[in-house]
Amino acid sequence: MMYLSEAQTAQLISHELAYQAVKEAFVAAIGDQAELFPVVNASGPQAGSVFSLKSASTPSLVGWKTGSYWPGNQAKNIPCHGSTVFLLSPETGELVAAVAATKVNAYRTAAADAVAVDYLARKNASVLTVFGTGHQAEYEVLAVAQVRNLSRVIVVGRSENKVQKFTEKLIKQGVNAEAGSAREGCEQADIIVTATTATEPLFQADWVQPGTHISAMGADKAGKQELPVELYANAALFCDYQPQSEVIGEFQHAGNVHLTEMGKVITGQATGRNSDDAITIFDSSGIAIQDLFVAEKILAKASA
Repeated sequence: MMYLSEAQTAQLISHELAYQAVKEAFVAAIGDQAELFPVVNASGPQAGSVFSLKSASTPSLVGWKTGSYWPGNQAKNIPCHGSTVFLLSPETGELVAAVAATKVNAYRTAAADAVAVDYLARKNASVLTVFGTGHQAEYEVLAVAQVRNLSRVIVVGRSENKVQKFTEKLIKQGVNAEAGSAREGCEQADIIVTATTATEPLFQADWVQPGTHISAMGADKAGKQELPVELYANAALFCDYQPQSEVIGEFQHAGNVHLTEMGKVITGQATGRNSDDAITIFDSSGIAIQDLFVAEKILAKASA
């Protein structure tokens, strides 16, 4: 069995590797040889602690990703989030690899956003508004910056202090970032990314301008919600995997709407953006097949 530690995988992962792996995973997810299984969510003994298991199978990849969130770790000065990917032999079911993937998971999640932006946002989109100042938001901004030439990034958050610290952190990395209100952020954005744990809409539908692309990254459990449902009637709706998006993703609140899986857009089986004035919305509920594809590429890179 091969084991890669967090220190090893943190050195091996990159936005480019994650983007390519996730793009391939989107396509594999719509194929007839892939199976994605229902997500198992559970809780630990500590207040607010949660963990999940997401699994998938293809002819060449079989396995699962466990993700955990232990909020008490903040007081211990250790990460609150944790992820590990386990791969089994498709022939024997034996465990062949365990890949520590906490930082990798942040890149993987952001890569799904980047692929969606690449295929759905206007080519000249340059103003990004990000809702959220936490663990994931930084990766989202940097991943989007790989696929669009960003002139401004507007940061929206509940805590003025956290917004300021996050904005300063982005500026140090060469991002032209500034603080803004929810309404200002929506009205000025070409791209909106939500990376929060919200359970109710973060903004009003009529603040979103024609031509905007929205990536909703936060909903991965029943009850979570970042977007106003009023948006859906006049938008083109996309997701990573429809059966999961409708149960634990953003579109659990959408009712009977037409969803297009990103794999079909990538392969040309479905249309993405059809005009500069269209509003496009992508829901990333986070699918296991992405974790397996990223882990496979990291293992190959480590072996090389």
